[in-house]
Amino acid sequence: MIRSKSLAKVRTFVVREFVYRAVRWYYTKIWGMTIGEGTRISLTAKLDMTNPRGLTIGDYTAVAFGSSILSHDFVNSVHLDTKIGSCCFIGGRAIIMPGVVVGDHCIIGAGAVVMRNVPPGSVVVGNPGRITETDIETGQFGARIRKKESS
Repeated sequence: MIRSKSLAKVRTFVVREFVYRAVRWYYTKIWGMTIGEGTRISLTAKLDMTNPRGLTIGDYTAVAFGSSILSHDFVNSVHLDTKIGSCCFIGGRAIIMPGVVVGDHCIIGAGAVVMRNVPPGSVVVGNPGRITETDIETGQFGARIRKKESS
């Protein structure tokens, strides 16, 4: 039991200190994307390589498994800038379409297809993506900060 806990701690350390930094380095230095400090991108997330300079992700944002962030539209033959703010969470298998701007402190639900701009502090879910909540607060990686109710 103690051995498995220590292995888990080592694995967590390696992932945080090396894997996330290596992924960010790869996308910024090799592909020329703009990715903020501390951003975590899943190894299975798909970032558009056709127009990599058109992709911007802010600081301390998390992009979950299988998510797709696009910055070009093959059908209409256009390359658009796609921007995701700081302290956001992009849920598993969510799709951010080309030219969309997601504001700071947003949560994009799993499987959402975001086709329009999202104002800061919003929660988007569904297909097509719809704003279900506004004026939310998030911390690093889009972790929601709940306000204490006064009694």
